[in-house]
Amino acid sequence: MTSNEIKGPLKRHALTTLLAAVVLFPVEGAAEVKKPGVAGITNPAGERFFQKYSEMLKSLQVEIAGSLPMIDAGKGSAMLKAYADEEAAKLEKDPIAGLAKAQQLTLTAATPVLGEAAGVLASDRLDKKLVRCAVLANATPRGLAEFAQQGKKQQELVDKLLADDGLMLRMLEAGGAKSGNYGRAMQIYTGIQKASQRAGSGILGRLALGTSLELAEVKSTEAEGGTTPIDPIKRYLNYEKAFLNGELDPAFKDMTVWECRMITNAPETDEELVWGREMLRNYRPDIVFEPDYKWRYSKIVRTDVPYKDPVWEPDAPTTKMQQLVNGGGKCGPRAWFGRFALRCFGIPVWGVKQKGHAALSHWTPEGWTINFGAHWRTNWWEDRGGEDFLLESQAREHPADYAKVLRAQWIGDALGEKKTDGRRSGIGGLWNVIALNQKRSIVATAKPREVALAGEELAESNVSSKAEVVMKAEIRPEERKISVGRDGVITIPAAACSKPVNNTANIQFMKSFSGGMQLHVREGEVFEYVVEAPTAGRYLLTAQVVSIHKDQQFSLTSDGLKTPLEIPIPYTLGKWEDTKPLEIELIKGRNVLRFSRKAPNSGVTVKQFTLRPAN
Repeated sequence: MTSNEIKGPLKRHALTTLLAAVVLFPVEGAAEVKKPGVAGITNPAGERFFQKYSEMLKSLQVEIAGSLPMIDAGKGSAMLKAYADEEAAKLEKDPIAGLAKAQQLTLTAATPVLGEAAGVLASDRLDKKLVRCAVLANATPRGLAEFAQQGKKQQELVDKLLADDGLMLRMLEAGGAKSGNYGRAMQIYTGIQKASQRAGSGILGRLALGTSLELAEVKSTEAEGGTTPIDPIKRYLNYEKAFLNGELDPAFKDMTVWECRMITNAPETDEELVWGREMLRNYRPDIVFEPDYKWRYSKIVRTDVPYKDPVWEPDAPTTKMQQLVNGGGKCGPRAWFGRFALRCFGIPVWGVKQKGHAALSHWTPEGWTINFGAHWRTNWWEDRGGEDFLLESQAREHPADYAKVLRAQWIGDALGEKKTDGRRSGIGGLWNVIALNQKRSIVATAKPREVALAGEELAESNVSSKAEVVMKAEIRPEERKISVGRDGVITIPAAACSKPVNNTANIQFMKSFSGGMQLHVREGEVFEYVVEAPTAGRYLLTAQVVSIHKDQQFSLTSDGLKTPLEIPIPYTLGKWEDTKPLEIELIKGRNVLRFSRKAPNSGVTVKQFTLRPAN
């Protein structure tokens, strides 16, 4: 039932209340809090723009208020009261059970309210007005005026945005411009379109929009030597190139705009992102191919970022991420590196803080999960609680129903309501609380399976209490073949081991991005090769390796060595490189080369060994 269908005094009361809310709503809104780098309205043009956008907003508010359904005051009050009671439930003896019960009571109280709002929330009849009004309200007339007054180009960008209903709708569906910076978002989005012909549609179009919305609030890298603002256009191009080169996760192509904004907002430099992709593809391709999305990419933390006091070298030429994986760290650095590894390959990440601890959460095809931390109910990031984020991620899986959530939020924006708080219950106006309970209703009906936590026992430990399954290696006969060239050079593929012939806890055979197989070796086990030398004599031994840790070595024994030979492994920073040639003696015919690694040693990856006649 719309307000135009309400009869008699009740109708007049409803409209008076709604219109009063509009008149009392300060159109300048949150713009009184200055945005970073903005000096305010500084010239007559800015004043004119401010008046123009203010009138546009007020006119839309009046039109929308007159088209809304009547919500029964008693039912609305009951819902808001139940919602306020949720905060007190967190202080009960059993806060988990208490809060769950309180949330269910709120949803029960909200059900008749959702019924009364169903007509307007299910219809797109008001969408154009709601969308334009929501953009104006969240950007604020003052914020848009401050941007437009900078020049003709900026003014045209605002005009273009406010005239494009489809673009504004897509922006709002993805959560809107960060901190309401719609002018800046439009500037970035237009710049990306000029920089790339591929940014207009498909996944790259969604990536362009998500990047523009999230980086509309200036973010900086956290590189050594100070911070540098992230260039949103270069950041987009970094991912576009990686996508076109086939370097990103196969699931990346299906990400939504909302998910894309949690990929390109990585605080690392573009150069570090490129390095991260190359490093992991070279060093641990098995982690890139990991079938369990709970551990794909982030597994590098449990294998190579030990929980310990960090070793930091401020004067070293390496980047922050290169130093971190080499030097280790406690929960914060490990969470940083895990988030970094995931974002490198196009997986959305949401940060996680807990009391005295840091972790990470990320997307999987089954839903979002947490690595190295406790349940969502104990987590927060910035101004949002973990359960609130999880709720949104689950509700967004049902776009048709989620449109009702968005419309309720836009109505709240039009009426100048206070938004719900992502961490505290009991805050928010009527329509925003309707939106929250619409999300709860979606999830309650869908009953999604919550993805299990991954690595909770590794939050502050290097040793997992859960045994890891060692998968059988699939190695073709030709990949085990040792060859001898016409010049007498012996090439030993890393997969040509005579011992072990399959994966173990510390020795793993894996597919190589450069073709064939490679071997990843940790400390504690011997691996052997049987080499048939065409002639006896001195040979120069080299190994093609990848390392990301300093001070690594192999120990080699063979029939021609009286004492073990130490082979230093270069610190390759994730690139392929040969060890320095070392001279060894081989007898004619059968030789057994035995390699081992003693503690303390971290992982090293080997592609092949080469023996060249020294004569």
